[in-house]
Amino acid sequence: MKLLIADDHPIFRKGLIDLLNTTYDNVEFIECSNGLDALNEIMFKKPDIAILDINMPGKNGLELTKLVMDNELSTKIIILTMYKEKEMLKKAMEFGARGFILKDFAVDELTNCINLVLADQKYIGPTLENSMDGIGPIDQKQQQVYEKIKQLSQAELKTLKLVNQNKSSKEIAELLFLTEKTIENYRSKICQKLELPPRNNSLVLWISENKELLSLLNEF
Repeated sequence: MKLLIADDHPIFRKGLIDLLNTTYDNVEFIECSNGLDALNEIMFKKPDIAILDINMPGKNGLELTKLVMDNELSTKIIILTMYKEKEMLKKAMEFGARGFILKDFAVDELTNCINLVLADQKYIGPTLENSMDGIGPIDQKQQQVYEKIKQLSQAELKTLKLVNQNKSSKEIAELLFLTEKTIENYRSKICQKLELPPRNNSLVLWISENKELLSLLNEF
C-alpha cells in the first residue's frame, strides 16, 4: 500500500507513521508538509490513500480533494481537521473525500477509517456524525463566525483571502489593481462586519484564531 500523509507538523506526521507501521506491513509512506507538494506527489506517485490536513500552506485539504476529483485521480482522500464544522464536512464529502476524522481522535480512528476506505466505503468519525443531520454545526460559535463571513462582498472576500495569505495592503492593491486606500477601506468594512474591535491588529488576530474556518473561503 502506498500512503501519503500531508501535514505541516512533522511530529504529527511521524506519530501517524509510527502508528500505521504497527498495523500494516509493506507500506510506502510519502510525507508532505504543504499542499502543493502533496498535489505533485498525488499526481505523479498515485498513492492509494492520501491523509490530508485541512489547514496547510500552499493548498488546503479541501482544495486538494477537489483537484483529485476534478482530475479523476484514483487516490482516496481522508481529511483530518481540528474542528467540528458542518460546512467543511459537507464540502469535503461533495469533493469526494472518503473519510473525515478529528485530529484529536486520529490515533483511535485512523486504522478503522483506512480499512473502510480501502474497502471502498466511507468513514465519518463518531464525533462528527451529528454534523450531517442538517441541524447545524456542532460548534455554535463557528456558525456565528461563518454567518458573518457570508455578509462580506466579493471584493471584501478577495481582500480577506489575501490578508489570510499574509499580504500587505500595498501587495493586495497591486494584485487586485486597486489603490492602497481602497484596500484599507475594504479592511475597515471587513472589521465592521466581523464586529472586531478598532485596533490595528484586530483582523490579523481574528485570522489566526479562525484559520480552519477560513479554509472554506475559496468555496464562498
